[in-house]
Amino acid sequence: MALRPVHVIMKALDAAAVGRFWAEALGWSAYRPGVTTYVGPHGGLVWPHPVAVGVDVVPVPDPKTPVKNRVHLDLATTSADHQAELVARLQALGATSTDVGQGEVPWTVLADPEGNEFCVLEPREVYRDTGPVAALVVDCADPRLMARFWGEALDWTLREVSDDHAVLRSAQDVGPYLEFLRTPGVKTVPDRVHLDLLPCPGDDKAAEVERLRALGATDLDVGQGDVPWTCLTDPEGHEFCVLAPS
Repeated sequence: MALRPVHVIMKALDAAAVGRFWAEALGWSAYRPGVTTYVGPHGGLVWPHPVAVGVDVVPVPDPKTPVKNRVHLDLATTSADHQAELVARLQALGATSTDVGQGEVPWTVLADPEGNEFCVLEPREVYRDTGPVAALVVDCADPRLMARFWGEALDWTLREVSDDHAVLRSAQDVGPYLEFLRTPGVKTVPDRVHLDLLPCPGDDKAAEVERLRALGATDLDVGQGDVPWTCLTDPEGHEFCVLAPS
């Protein structure tokens, strides 16, 4: 039994505009299957995608607070020229430079048009085969704890773990990485960005939710009402959802 990440949920006042931004940023397409804007690889809406983890932009009534998101995307580049070109192109699309205390680093920290932080990485060999999204990065207090929970939840391979950093990737070695960084501070506002998970074919959603609770997940009520998905938090309070197979 295991779950698979199928998309990153990103909340926005203007889901269509933010979806267009991320489609341009990732070189993908924006689709409007309903009230949300789904961003995924070209070639038509394929969901769940066998490799990529898409971005589903969901309209919400409230703007992002000034508090830094504790979940963000890292974008991959293939050369120094590619990194510089991508940063310039994203700024032309409405991204802004932002200071999250990173100091002098080889990557560039930006925010999308509604303030969601993300990084454009310098070229790194480890991300050569991830596609445009190198990693989903989660700020946390205890990377070892998070690696244990998420490794069991997803049945992903633990690539690296220390007191400061943990790295997971799918057992098939495809798609983006899931990374946990030890970061000062604690979660104080609801996550603006989170993962949606889907049971693997043949697995039972209710059984998967019970398994996650046994691993340390907690039920979450965000006013969702009677919906086919289940809202939970991981052991450090980061929200995520388990979707019902359709």
